[in-house]
Amino acid sequence: MTDSTTEETDSSESVPEEKPQMFRDFMLPKGVLRAIDDLGFEYCTPIQGAALPYSLSDFDVTGQAQTGTGKTAAFLITILTQQFEYPLQVPNAPGTPRALIIAPTRELVLQIESDAQELGKYTDSKTMCVVGGIDFQKQKDRLESESIDIIVATPGRLLDFARRRIINLGKVEILVIDESDRMLDMGFIPDVRRIVHMTPHKRKRQTLFFSATFNDEVMNLASQWTIDPHHVVMSPESVVTDTVDQQFWAVSSDEKNTILLKILQQDGHTRILIFANRRDQTRYVSSFLTSKGIHNAVLSGEVPQKKRISTLDNFKSGKTRVLVATDVAGRGIHVDDISHVINYDLPEEAEDYVHRIGRTGRAGTTGIAISFISEDDAFNIPAIEEYLGHAIRSQHPEFGEHGESVG
Repeated sequence: MTDSTTEETDSSESVPEEKPQMFRDFMLPKGVLRAIDDLGFEYCTPIQGAALPYSLSDFDVTGQAQTGTGKTAAFLITILTQQFEYPLQVPNAPGTPRALIIAPTRELVLQIESDAQELGKYTDSKTMCVVGGIDFQKQKDRLESESIDIIVATPGRLLDFARRRIINLGKVEILVIDESDRMLDMGFIPDVRRIVHMTPHKRKRQTLFFSATFNDEVMNLASQWTIDPHHVVMSPESVVTDTVDQQFWAVSSDEKNTILLKILQQDGHTRILIFANRRDQTRYVSSFLTSKGIHNAVLSGEVPQKKRISTLDNFKSGKTRVLVATDVAGRGIHVDDISHVINYDLPEEAEDYVHRIGRTGRAGTTGIAISFISEDDAFNIPAIEEYLGHAIRSQHPEFGEHGESVG
């Protein structure tokens, strides 16, 4: 049976501005709460506080939120709680998950897997990622020999394993579709549709559907794959205003390298993430920094997967302090102590601006986002202003003791 029925709902909630809820208010399993405590979290983010009462009560949820708002923890806590409260008397056969999480990029899948392992370390739930670019045989061997509770996957490799009957999606209890708009942009929706139809009918599973935007196409997908969902809206300006100091620096194209070098030569940085719009631009910026004696690494779609994983691990561990990335590769970067995000180029899509600067100011800390505005970048400003809901004020760069702009 396919999920082609369209059912709409008026159930919607914008995240209110009120005292944040505490995780312990939800009566979560002790193992999950212990893992949350280990991570140093006590209060829910707004989207967690709004979504968890419904997702933990087995309702479908659609959430409008960017990466960095806490939505990953919201759906992982829901999955781990359900699997704890309703344990299987007999484990599923190998390759037959109880929960399936689909995401558009390998980096994001790997990050979700890491988060699931951290949140689930005191539970019996087993998590595995299924992605391309990583040893096929190794993944196949594990899927054929172990009972995996949670599979996190990119659409292509997951569909490959499902067609080979190595993965059976017929017993999925919770389906999570993350960054739906990004999957739509990347052309993955036909594959996602095939995957969804391999899971139980939407009346027999819970579906959690997240997207940074809800245009007509995304709304249509959500209505097809969910039943009477509770809709949570996390506005983009509330994501970035409180914890990120946004600075827009008016520079010429010829000045970008000089200004970038001055920023990196200041003290007071932990990790610095530099975004460029194109792969060749990341190579150019990286080569310039290397020529000036600044150790750095590149994360882009043309870097082989194994190298991308090791590069990201080095950045997380602090072995690499400066990372130059494109937007696609940057989707998997979830590091709590990035002090600065630098937009060497302003992104062409306004949503990507919010996503980029959300890499800093995470986990209750503050961060600085510096965007270079040259004559070439100025064309992208109106869309960003409209998306944020306010005008952008540029300034000429000045440097304080710790590299912050002053004046």
